Amino acid sequence: MLAVRDNFAQTFAALRAHKLRSSLTMLGLTMGVATLITVMTLVQGANQFVEQKIANLGTNVFQIARTPFAVTDFNIIIKSLKYKKIEMDDVLAIAERCPACAAVGASASTTTRARYQDKEATDVSLAGQTASMADIDTRTIERGRPFTQSEADHSAHVCLVGITLAEQFFPGESPVGKVIRVRNEDFTIIGMLEKIGSVFGQDQDNFVIVPMPVFLRMNGIHSSLTINIRATKENFQAAQEQARLVLRSRRHISGNAEEDFFIGTKESYMALWRQISSAFFAVFIMVSAISALVGGIVIMNVMLVSVTERRKEIGVRRAMGATQLDILRQFMAESVVQCLLGGFVGVTLGFFIALILRNYSPFPASVQTWVAVLGVVLSSVIGLFFGIYPAVRASRLDPIVALRAE
Repeated sequence: MLAVRDNFAQTFAALRAHKLRSSLTMLGLTMGVATLITVMTLVQGANQFVEQKIANLGTNVFQIARTPFAVTDFNIIIKSLKYKKIEMDDVLAIAERCPACAAVGASASTTTRARYQDKEATDVSLAGQTASMADIDTRTIERGRPFTQSEADHSAHVCLVGITLAEQFFPGESPVGKVIRVRNEDFTIIGMLEKIGSVFGQDQDNFVIVPMPVFLRMNGIHSSLTINIRATKENFQAAQEQARLVLRSRRHISGNAEEDFFIGTKESYMALWRQISSAFFAVFIMVSAISALVGGIVIMNVMLVSVTERRKEIGVRRAMGATQLDILRQFMAESVVQCLLGGFVGVTLGFFIALILRNYSPFPASVQTWVAVLGVVLSSVIGLFFGIYPAVRASRLDPIVALRAE
């Protein structure tokens, strides 16, 4: 029986003797593994991104609105637009009658334009917030301060801005203290929030936040609001139930009647995202698996051709004392080595593509070690599985018949 070292030496010698054929053999598996790695890194990155950005509520914060926060049925959204709006009286009622609620605030938003001197920004998100949102919002104020309750009560023309708007209007300068014009009204910037980034191509830092009374005066006092509530982790469920009861009472909803408002938590966002991402993930994995399967079939076919071409070599080795097990091990080693090399190249290519997408596109990617290990293991399994038949066929060749081969 040949030593393992000698077996692999013969394997690499055979691969070097047919470089082009070996490279083309590995190409199919390489593309399959690269596709798998790219998809998995993108899915993992998207999951982390959603965790940090889209569902950036905090584990003890929930929201209430008349439209659903996380739903895939468009009919439910259409139906909810007919529900009664949530207004400031509802916010004040919950703040007064919800003892488990540590902080209660409200927010609303629309789209507008902003100007500073001769510069204009379009598609700016104009948000109105109560002063209490400073204790609920998980975003950090990078410069300046939030507006106070007194400023909100007196409808002061102050605002906070996102970093995109600040860099567009005041490149290299602090925006605090500057005056910008929003909907033909002047606002003094008192703070700038930390950078959030883009969510699948949508800039989340192009916004202006003004006190809620100012927003309602500009956008209509009967605008529907989103109630934001922070509770302690121990009272999180109790706070939801108390807030729900307050709204049901105010809207005269009794018994098992359907509620005309929706409660959203971080987990509800994540549940929807997992539902969506799992469907895409399954499709991409199936496509990647098909690519890897095709690569394995190509390897098996090429190995069968190799067995036919090398019958005389096999016959000589058998005549020199090589056993069937030696021949089996040699061809199995060749199959596995080709798959491992293809797997390593595929893993490298997949990570490289994922990094390019992360750095030069809105698609997030998370490069993790276990994904690379999975790619290598997958390629090894394919090599073993599709290399068995050619190796067995080579080992069972009759030495005399093999020596007569031309």
